[in-house]
Amino acid sequence: MEALHSRVRIVWFANVLLIAAVLGAIAAGIEYYALDVGLWLVGAVVGLVAVFGVGYVIARYRIWGFAVSDEDLYIERGVVTRINSVVPYVRVQHVDTQRSPIERLVGLSSVVVYTAGSRGADITIPGLAPERAEELRERLRRLAIDSESGDAV
Repeated sequence: MEALHSRVRIVWFANVLLIAAVLGAIAAGIEYYALDVGLWLVGAVVGLVAVFGVGYVIARYRIWGFAVSDEDLYIERGVVTRINSVVPYVRVQHVDTQRSPIERLVGLSSVVVYTAGSRGADITIPGLAPERAEELRERLRRLAIDSESGDAV
């Protein structure tokens, strides 16, 4: 099982801070217009979200992993709800790499595997070094092409 790059925790924590800021702004609005209890409410909301967010990021990083075999891609993830996904290569339609602004800032990339099937059937593998993401994308692409010949009925 391959783990993600450790810098993915920075990306995930940046997302937690964004959520904390939005919830803090909502708490500030509620405090200003409805409660009038003091700004401690804003600090408490931001602090609680940040503390729980750090725990969530640590747990998420420890759980996240993937494995590439000759037949399928196996992904293990999820903190509250564990998700184990097996993606057979015959279901793969195409594979992309992507880099969000935060990922570019910390030097990471993600691989997105689009599969045939129901809505939302794409799988994202975050937290990869750009070279590893390109290598993984090409390997998955080759495995998907090779599996087409064995899919004949």
